[in-house]
Parts: sequence; structure tokens; C-alpha cells
Amino acid sequence: MNSLQTALWIKKQIFMKNNCDQDSQLSKQIVQWYLKNGRNDLPWRKNVTAYRVWISEIMLQQTQVKTVIPFFKKFISRYPNLKALSSANEEEILALWTGLGFYRRAINIYNAKEIILSDFKNRFPKSFDDIVRLPGIGESTAGAIMSLAYQIPYPILDANVKRVISRYESVDNDSTHKSNKKLWALSNKHTPRKNIFSYTQGIMDLGATICHHSKPNCDICPLQNGCKSAFKVKANKKETKKQNPTKKINYALARSNDSFLLFKKLEESFWEGLWTPLELDPNHPLPWKDDIKTLEEISMKHKLSHLNLDIKINIYSYEKVFKVKTNEQYKWVNKSNIDKYGMPKPIKSIIEKL
Repeated sequence: MNSLQTALWIKKQIFMKNNCDQDSQLSKQIVQWYLKNGRNDLPWRKNVTAYRVWISEIMLQQTQVKTVIPFFKKFISRYPNLKALSSANEEEILALWTGLGFYRRAINIYNAKEIILSDFKNRFPKSFDDIVRLPGIGESTAGAIMSLAYQIPYPILDANVKRVISRYESVDNDSTHKSNKKLWALSNKHTPRKNIFSYTQGIMDLGATICHHSKPNCDICPLQNGCKSAFKVKANKKETKKQNPTKKINYALARSNDSFLLFKKLEESFWEGLWTPLELDPNHPLPWKDDIKTLEEISMKHKLSHLNLDIKINIYSYEKVFKVKTNEQYKWVNKSNIDKYGMPKPIKSIIEKL
């Protein structure tokens, strides 16, 4: 199923549920557990709005809670609501995102807020159909916004929820189409009609804090009596950690005093939309003059979640700034202004030290 087909299927399942099901034992136990043990100190669980849920859910995609907290606080301080965000350009959003990674998420936030501004009069949409069509929002994120912000019951299926439900029901969680469809049906089955906020936050918290991937803490789990996998999940043996591939990147960084020549990466890549030095092509000469004053070389290594980077930067110093013959988007950026530009963290840290 594609994204739209999945969304329609979820709606059909919810309609059927609302006409027949009682709240499950799992949902009741999770609600009770959450009211006593929930992580209510998380910043996005205070002053809950669709906007704040949206921003937090996007930031939390593939990123740990402890990493997201300072970025969420900084983002909300700068853009506390849609009205404030409406005037932000893509560059400003990417600048705030520097260091959080997966920069396509920031571009999706910009594109989504433009749609909200033009199509919804700058009010966050209130229907699942409208929300799930926004860039960067899938069925689970849309369901979380509906359940948490509007308290309208919708199933969710992030990694934590998949793990809890698959173990509770003893079904496969192998990311195949068949198992995903089964897990969506089970998630819908257990989504209660009441206490949807506490349930949704609770099942995510349970997966994150007790039903761990490698060592689930069944001794303190509120679901242990009904869980078909309780005390049966063996701790994963320490496996040889899979080595990420290494990519070598050679950059040319031109500078004139405290101004640096940077290029915007427009193609889809791990640093899409960010400003970096010119990535050198061995088959093409530098697209600028060669009357350099000094030449310095810096080497560094940087780890991404899926890739190791071996970076070498040749720094060319010039008396004055100059124009570059290129079709790429470029700009001379003064060191005092680098916080205004979306930039990879390692590149930014190097420039700050020069």
C-alpha cells in the first residue's frame, strides 16, 4: 500500500472499530501506568497544541528524546506558534536545525507551513486526511497529532509502538507489507475511544523506557500478565557492530579575512539544503582565481547515523572576495553571521575556529 492507500485503510478500520469494539485490556493498563509513570516533564507535553505536537513529532523521527529536547526548546522559543513560523524562510529553519541531522525534516517543515499558510489560512488542519498530506507527515505522525492535539482516537505505529504490540500479540515485526498491515490492524484494535491522550503517550513511553529492543524489562511492565512474549524475549547477544561505509569528501574553502565562500547543496543528500565549502571534483579545476595568499589543509572525521565521513578541507586565503563562474548557488558569509545559515555542524565548527 502507498501512503494514501494506508491512510484510507486506517480510516476504514477506525470506522469499523467505533461501531463495535470496547477498549482493550492493554489500553486500560497502559493508561493506568502512564498516569503514574508518564514522562510529563517533556517540553512538548506542556501547553499541547497541534503545532507543538507536529514540531516535536518531526524532530523525534529517527532521533532520541534527549537529543531533541534542547532543539525543540530553541525552536519553540524562536517560533512559538504558526503565526511566528509563517514568516520564516527555509534558511532560518535550517539554521535552527544545525546539529540535529536529517535535514530533509527541516525542509519538510518549511514546505508544510507554506501549504498551511496558503491552503488553511495559517491554521493547522484538523482532519486526518489534510494532515497526512502535508510534507514529512506519515500515517503514524498524523495519528499522533489527531490523538494528542485534538484527542480524536487514531492509531499510531512508530518503532516503539510496533515493538510493544508485536510482543504483546506475538506477531512478526519485520517491516514487510504483510506484518505492517497486521500491526496497523492490531494498533487500531487497541486504540481506546477514551483517554486517548494518556494512551498514546503511554504506549510510546512504555516502548521507550521498558519494552526495550534488546533487553525488555518485563519485571516492571504493566502488560506482563497479558503479553504473549513476557519473559520470553532473550537479550540479544553482543553482535559485531555493522560498520558503516566511509565516504571521503574533499572540500575547497576560500576565505578573505573573516568571510568564507560557501555553496548551497541543492541535490538530495545527507546535507541537502545546507551551505558547505565547494566539494572538489578531480576532473574539474577550481572555478576561481589561483592567486592565493596562503593554503592550509584541515582533516577531520565525522559520523552520521548511516555513514562515516572522512573530510579534508583545503583552505585558500585571498586578499579580497571575488565572483565565481558557476551555476551553483554561492555566497560569501561573514563568520559573525554563520548562525543565520543552515550549515553542517562539523563545517560550522571549523569556520568558527578559523
